[in-house]
Amino acid sequence: MRSTLFSAAYPHYLSVRGYMGYHTEKSGRGQGKGKQKSTKSVFDLINPDAAGIDIGAEEHWVAVPEGRDEHTVRKFGCFTADLQEMAEWLRHCGVKTVAMESTGVFWIAPFQILERHGFEVKLVNAKQAYNVPGRKTDISDCQWLQQLHTFGLLSGSFRPEDQICVVRSYWRHRDTLVRYASAHIQHMQKALTEMNVQIHKVLSDITGVTGMRIIRAILSGQREGEKLAEMRAPGVKRTKEDIVKALEGDYREEHLFSLEQAVELYDFYHQKIRECDEQIERCLKSFEGQTDKELRGSERPNKSTRSVRKNQCHLDLRTELSRITGVDFTEIDGLDVLSVTTILSEVGLRPEAFPTVKHFTSWLGVCPNNRITGGRIKSSRTRRVVNRAATAFRVAAQSLANSKSALGGFYRRLRARLGAPKAITATAHKLARIFYTLWTTKQLYRDSGAEYYEQQYKERVIRNLKRKAQELGYTLTLQETPVPGVS
Repeated sequence: MRSTLFSAAYPHYLSVRGYMGYHTEKSGRGQGKGKQKSTKSVFDLINPDAAGIDIGAEEHWVAVPEGRDEHTVRKFGCFTADLQEMAEWLRHCGVKTVAMESTGVFWIAPFQILERHGFEVKLVNAKQAYNVPGRKTDISDCQWLQQLHTFGLLSGSFRPEDQICVVRSYWRHRDTLVRYASAHIQHMQKALTEMNVQIHKVLSDITGVTGMRIIRAILSGQREGEKLAEMRAPGVKRTKEDIVKALEGDYREEHLFSLEQAVELYDFYHQKIRECDEQIERCLKSFEGQTDKELRGSERPNKSTRSVRKNQCHLDLRTELSRITGVDFTEIDGLDVLSVTTILSEVGLRPEAFPTVKHFTSWLGVCPNNRITGGRIKSSRTRRVVNRAATAFRVAAQSLANSKSALGGFYRRLRARLGAPKAITATAHKLARIFYTLWTTKQLYRDSGAEYYEQQYKERVIRNLKRKAQELGYTLTLQETPVPGVS
């Protein structure tokens, strides 16, 4: 009775069954009249004990296979007690694997609770599970997911192991605190500008050593430019006279109040960042380390030519990450401690989650995405993905613009030929391949230098010219270019 009412209410669902390969044989007299004799599917049942869940902000719709319960579709609330009831009902229905579709962060609690109850849970990308034509409802969505998952047509989104998920949550929260703190730098800048204190014209960073010394002295009551200029650090390039002239302003009380509160909030968020760093350190120390043989890379001293980034972590992440992974990823040109931590917190510690380097770069969205139609490649642009690890690789690639390494030479050559955006993507792809190689083999990274790379590029061009000349019936002869001043 219920199936008849459901078919009348959702006629487009019948097209789903036809699309999935269901064939119905009719018997009896008349055109199209008779009883349903048999129903079979041309697809194999990959997951016969599969369920589908459409996640919402206030309610979740769950569909189980037919015959498992009197009602194959049920609605559950979003409270924890409702989620526990959902897990018990799925266990009662004999479900072993679950596919869920969600937006935002509403999926996290159901995902974790169902995993703790022993279910295999897959978070499905909405782009991969297009809804059927017709009316779109939560009921049809969850049943569509259940059918697709039954025939093994859904792939779950990548999620690292639970221990890494804890570190990832802390690290993402730290990134949020850094962004909150940076907003108050703009508030400080606005208050100074309203007082016509042009300190940003003589200092490259007002939150540096010199800038914060001067700002705190101003808030403590100091107004004399000569005494304020004496607080400059030795590395400041501008003269004392320029700084004195820039510090002459209209110190109004309301603007000083705004500046004071901006500085207090900036200090407050940095205090919270330090507390978050301590929590991350305690979490990383709980990880098991690699063997001494695999820790060769972490024994190498860090490169002294690398500048220290702002918002650097207040703990020795490099040693901890080398101990956990067995390789020092900061030896790769362009990657620093913050970038490596971001990447590992997103991809986890198990390289076997990505069978090959092509799977890894495809998940990052830094490799060509060929779209072939009629035997022709219509487009090879990379996929647009929202991936923090991919962003870290792209930022690392852009930082190689002035590097004297082989990767720096690779980036500059592509930038001159293709432009900066494509050069960044290509260099990020190369960085990701190097990262994956070190991740899987525990080898040491050795940079051959920009000169060696340019020499290889020159030899490759010469070989191509010789082959082209031979095809045209010519012989290419290399002529030594005389060095000026040498006889």
